[in-house]
Amino acid sequence: MATKVFNPLLTSLPLLLTRRRFRLRTFCTGNSPLRLQSKYLETFREEFEVGNRLTSFETGKIARFANGAVVMGVNETKVLSTVASAKADGVRDFLPLTVDYQEKQFAQGVIPSTFMRREGAPKERELLCGRLIDRPIRPLFPSGFYHEVQVMASVLSSDGEQDPDVMAANATSAALMLSDIPWCGPIGMIRIGRINGQFIINPSMDELSSSDLNLVYACTKDKTLMIDVQACEISEKDLKSGLRLAHPEAVKYLEPQIRLAAQAGKRKKEYTLSMMPESTMERIRNLSESRIEAVFSDPTYGKFERGEALDMIAQDVKRSLEEEGNGESLHGLSKAVDTVRKQIVRRRILKKGARVDGRCLDEVRPVYCEAGNLPALHGSSLFSRGDTQVLCTVTLGAPGDAQRLASVVGPSSKRFMLHYSFPPFSINEVGKRTGLNRREVGHGTLAEKALLAVLPPEHDFPYTVRVNSEVMASDGSTSMASVCGGSMALMDAGIPVREHVAGVSVGLVSEVDPTTGEITDYRIVTDILGLEDHLGDMDFKIAGTRNGITAIQLDIKPAGIPLDIICESLEPAFRGRLQILDHMEQAINAPRTNDDRNSPRLATLKYGNDSIRRLIGPLGALKQRIEEETGARISVGDGTLTILAKNQSIMDKVQEKIDFIIGREIEVGKVYKGVVTSIKEYGAFVEFNGGQQGLLHKSELSHEPVSRISDIVSIGQQISLVCIELDVHGNIKLSLKAKASCFPDKGSDALKKGAPQVWASVGDKFNHQKKQSGTKNPVVTKYESPEVPTSAASESSFFIRSVAECDEEEKLAALSQGRTISTFIASHPPSLDPSAANCGGDKSASLNQGSKDKKSQAGSSLRAKDLKLGTVVTASVYQIRARGLVLDLGGGLKGMYRFEANDKRDFKVGDELRVQCCSFSGKGVPVMSRAKDE
Repeated sequence: MATKVFNPLLTSLPLLLTRRRFRLRTFCTGNSPLRLQSKYLETFREEFEVGNRLTSFETGKIARFANGAVVMGVNETKVLSTVASAKADGVRDFLPLTVDYQEKQFAQGVIPSTFMRREGAPKERELLCGRLIDRPIRPLFPSGFYHEVQVMASVLSSDGEQDPDVMAANATSAALMLSDIPWCGPIGMIRIGRINGQFIINPSMDELSSSDLNLVYACTKDKTLMIDVQACEISEKDLKSGLRLAHPEAVKYLEPQIRLAAQAGKRKKEYTLSMMPESTMERIRNLSESRIEAVFSDPTYGKFERGEALDMIAQDVKRSLEEEGNGESLHGLSKAVDTVRKQIVRRRILKKGARVDGRCLDEVRPVYCEAGNLPALHGSSLFSRGDTQVLCTVTLGAPGDAQRLASVVGPSSKRFMLHYSFPPFSINEVGKRTGLNRREVGHGTLAEKALLAVLPPEHDFPYTVRVNSEVMASDGSTSMASVCGGSMALMDAGIPVREHVAGVSVGLVSEVDPTTGEITDYRIVTDILGLEDHLGDMDFKIAGTRNGITAIQLDIKPAGIPLDIICESLEPAFRGRLQILDHMEQAINAPRTNDDRNSPRLATLKYGNDSIRRLIGPLGALKQRIEEETGARISVGDGTLTILAKNQSIMDKVQEKIDFIIGREIEVGKVYKGVVTSIKEYGAFVEFNGGQQGLLHKSELSHEPVSRISDIVSIGQQISLVCIELDVHGNIKLSLKAKASCFPDKGSDALKKGAPQVWASVGDKFNHQKKQSGTKNPVVTKYESPEVPTSAASESSFFIRSVAECDEEEKLAALSQGRTISTFIASHPPSLDPSAANCGGDKSASLNQGSKDKKSQAGSSLRAKDLKLGTVVTASVYQIRARGLVLDLGGGLKGMYRFEANDKRDFKVGDELRVQCCSFSGKGVPVMSRAKDE
């Protein structure tokens, strides 16, 4: 329903001020000079409903000088679109259509955060929305209309619920209908989502975040113009259902535009169309057709050889026309020769099913794949399909490296980026690299959407990922090659993607009845060349996995294609995709499980906000210093600290520094590094773990008697200690001798002063992890869960070796001393408890059977919690090693005893000796020494 709306705001304005001369002007109607003329107040408005949302087109209120201006509104979101055309006739052979889309921050009530407090260069999203508007309206301009046209769409207000991109396209269609520019519209554009298997028309942003389909569809009354899809492996059958639902819903936008144009539209202006005279066209065809067909019939020509041959033909035709003095034909020679080429290629495909490179219509070009070709990078791949070649690389970063977005709708950041680059050398041309290129942004975003569906969720894989796609050579569908190369590079980087994604471009060659405009014959062409893209009717890019489609982009050249043909094209695209996936899986079929030292490590640590503030320091100086010293990146969140390091050694170094500043939860048996702050008569106080104080008692300095504490430690000395006790009052007791016993350190002061070492051979799964630290670890576990161990966890509270290593060392020691290994026994029964397993030994084959009945004086009543430092027990020899004994303390408890100087060595299994507990290992295994009463 079209209605005229009177604007009450302007009735109280008696005067209008001109811009330049500041002259007062009075508009009056009738006898009242205070009333403005009604023609300045007329607005026309059309209201209708699509997808249960009230929608409106409005014109006449603002931007009245534009050739066409429409404000489209849905709820509180309003978008203005204006169109204008150059007055002079352009001498050119193409349509210079420019579409600019802009989202200024005032639309959401925000002042820009830039230094100038103004919007800068167009953002990626603005370029993409401009392309979304351009693609469906461009085919509807009449053939030969080459006047410059500019479309400017801007968001006036946004409530954050509705994406303004589709609204801008519909408003642009309405503005073109109102203008005097010749255009064969209108069009309708709609967005379809799907939640829990149910399609949703024009979903809100909240609904779209839960949807597994984001389908944007544009059409005329009976033909498809543009499709753009991002999906989570939607099947071809379900996609067809979504397309068939989208068409009638998009058509609902057409009738309101027609009614609005009937009320407020301008009469279409007569423009001079740049059309080639038929006589000139016929002359050029006679001069070139046979030679061009001969070139296209020879499949041995490569891209550049074919181009050189065609250019030579064009030059010969030019010379012939110059000799004839036919200046009019020379003016449109380039366009005419291109038309002849188009007719020949299309006729050969339609009549003979023959393509310029000799392939069948559904045949994919030869594919070559290579993963890991740049081993120094996190991930890399090289993908070639025919003459098209793309090099893809992957770089992993911290969560703080995510791209910040400043859009009126959608998320504020994104952690996965694919940047597509098309250098001039890829087509053997000379060019200048400038800023953001619309084509590069569009192709990169298409590949990014295709791969996003198989990435692991953020809570499982918190890295920021950047894929860089560099086109090395181009001969058609480099965006789909970027999908294939990017998928392989992600797997090479060890990112746990579910499966490969591949893409292929499908073309169309059709024959149209000139009287009705209906398609009478057509052929679908798989994996089109650049030439077939240029001379064909559509470029239908489809990417997906074996299970379904993840991204689609459809661009067409004629004024629409029937939806049935679009749906039919999905099947050959699927077959071509499977062929490419087979080759990709031969190169790499799963994410890399091994990783080298160049791969980054990511750790997420949990802290209180006070501790994090202490780590950051004034103005972030402390955090900055750690980053400069280590080269790591530290990101701070609410209660979390995320560290990104280039390798594990840097990660350990950073965690050590953080632990020293703010500390972690104290655990008995863990090793900590600290600084001696004061020395008393009874011991020394050590500051460690972020400023906490612990007591290093005199008895815990060394296994030997200590007369002076300063002989062992000094104020300011950095030492590593073991926490041996943490009482209910928070008092922390530390031990140096337990650390020195279990972690022999040739550089430690305690060992230099002759502190004895307690021998221990402990097999532990941590040893396996530590041994593997020098090798490649699975990339899936390069990052840690929020419960990441501290740096103290990277070293145990005792020296860890496997039993095999101990046996080998003892054999070598015995042989080097020239003695036999008669007392060497490396076995223990399979029923050993974990403590005994930590003490080492293999399956028992030589234990004295009679010793099983012997019991220590402590008896079976002895329990692990009853055994404390200084406890004296009578133990029996359970196992004999070259450097010590494994003792049975009773109650299933095992202990370790190291031979001391001048100690007797002729023990037998089952012998009893009286020992006392002198320390505990990190696994709780007691370390014993001879009792003082012996």
